[in-house]
Amino acid sequence: MSTRQTAGLLLLTALLAGCSTSPPRSPNDLCEIFREKSDWYDAAQVTQKRWGVPIQVPFAIMYQESGYRHDAKTPRKYLLWIIPWGRVSTASGYAQAKDEVWSDYQKSTGRSGADREDFDDAIDFVGWYMDKTASINGVYKYDAFGQYLNYHEGWGGYRQKTYASKAWLVATAGKVQGRSDMYAQQYAGCKNDLNRGFWSRFWHWL
Repeated sequence: MSTRQTAGLLLLTALLAGCSTSPPRSPNDLCEIFREKSDWYDAAQVTQKRWGVPIQVPFAIMYQESGYRHDAKTPRKYLLWIIPWGRVSTASGYAQAKDEVWSDYQKSTGRSGADREDFDDAIDFVGWYMDKTASINGVYKYDAFGQYLNYHEGWGGYRQKTYASKAWLVATAGKVQGRSDMYAQQYAGCKNDLNRGFWSRFWHWL
């Protein structure tokens, strides 16, 4: 292999590595997300089959929670407004899952090595949580509004209607529903193209 070929291969590897963790370039278009990140589409299909959830809802939830940033964390707390003193909560990763809920997910699914900064694990977690929400509180899996309220407040909090006194949260859940609806419409228009596989996505970018 020539020096030029080696350099090209290293550059391609670096670019692919960067794409694997960087947020998508067009977060408002689910089709473009999948064309840019075909591995995300593969993970979405696996989650859909495993947990029976529509593809658009987990993506709408993750966009709201992290903006698709793998290393997202909650804001810092400060002692005396100056000294960093931990964070608002333990939520982190694509799905902003808290320590205790992530631990429950790992135990329930047997995925002890699951990582909140790994997209495949994060979307599987959201699918698992949505499935539990449907079982525990009877919320339809296509109901992004109700699913997000459960996701944010927890199953007990949802039953107690803790969201009722949080107008900002109800408004946010409405945004998640709107994004889910938008994603669903977009996906319906590109699903067949995406399912043709890699080469269809490759030629789209040329």
